[in-house]
Amino acid sequence: MMAHRDSDRPGTVAAFARSAVATGRLMATGRLASPRTYLHRRFGCADGTTSLVFRETAIRDGDPRDPVVLVVQFRLRALGRNRLLHALFRRECILHTPLFAGFPGFRSKLWAVDTASGVYRGLYQWDGAERAVDYADHLVRLLNPFSIQGSVRYHIIPGCRREDFLRDPELAAAGRGRGVHDWWRLTEPLQAVPARLG
Repeated sequence: MMAHRDSDRPGTVAAFARSAVATGRLMATGRLASPRTYLHRRFGCADGTTSLVFRETAIRDGDPRDPVVLVVQFRLRALGRNRLLHALFRRECILHTPLFAGFPGFRSKLWAVDTASGVYRGLYQWDGAERAVDYADHLVRLLNPFSIQGSVRYHIIPGCRREDFLRDPELAAAGRGRGVHDWWRLTEPLQAVPARLG
């Protein structure tokens, strides 16, 4: 378990600003993509939630040399159980792409939600564990003011590719992160579902 490293607010703002600039370069050169491979697939988690993938963001030709899976979870306070607000958030969250895609080591992200509980997850492929920790610490700082207290968590699984983690959850037997218990563990591999989110 790795403790959250508090960073000063100016440092966090600067990190997201650098990410936004780098994301602009990725977009300008056509390296940022929105694959549809995993859309509308679901996976079960050890905390009892079932997440449905509603978006993917990836860097083209972004195969990591030091593969790391990063799992992030949070519940936004302002959305409550309002289905319309959640649907609007899922549509507008594409605007948040500059907040992560330009961080060093980012390779891809699956955006997922459990509609029953309002739990959002990000399943990332990262290149380098320390780079993943750096991003995750900044993200915790950003999300905490907008999230239900204690709901913002992350877990890092070094030496693991996201595709392997989704196909065979037992591969991820170790890791480090901020949070408790096994909330990040998958209890079933990725599955296709016929229904789509509204």
